[in-house]
Amino acid sequence: MRVRPAIAAVLGAAALLCAAVGTAGADPAESITVDSTGVIAPDGTVVLSGTYRCAAGTGPVLVSASVSQGDPLHKYPIGGSEARCDGAEHRWENTGKVFPEALGAGPAHVEATLMELRPSGIVPLPAFHAVTEQDIALGQE
Repeated sequence: MRVRPAIAAVLGAAALLCAAVGTAGADPAESITVDSTGVIAPDGTVVLSGTYRCAAGTGPVLVSASVSQGDPLHKYPIGGSEARCDGAEHRWENTGKVFPEALGAGPAHVEATLMELRPSGIVPLPAFHAVTEQDIALGQE
């Protein structure tokens, strides 16, 4: 059963909705970066990547990313991946598919989030380790 991709997509959407909360109280040694280029295939598959560093958490930690072109209000979630929080720097790569022609080669804006789901009663609550935004170039595959 492919549970991780579904969970990652849901958490990516949650990260976008909760991004306004910010990273108050985040450890300054924790970070996330976005590579200056991404890739888009003709079928709408987008690949984004970068690095992250985080300390141990009490729940699962995920890397989510979204991309926009032109209108910053139209963000497209691009997959999600599980993070290993051991204080070391690691690479991340997320892949997701958008509607064909929703995005194209050229300048784009990416928001990447390193978010933990901390146990809190019945529903885990998001805790942000790091958030970054960066302008990148999407190249055609």
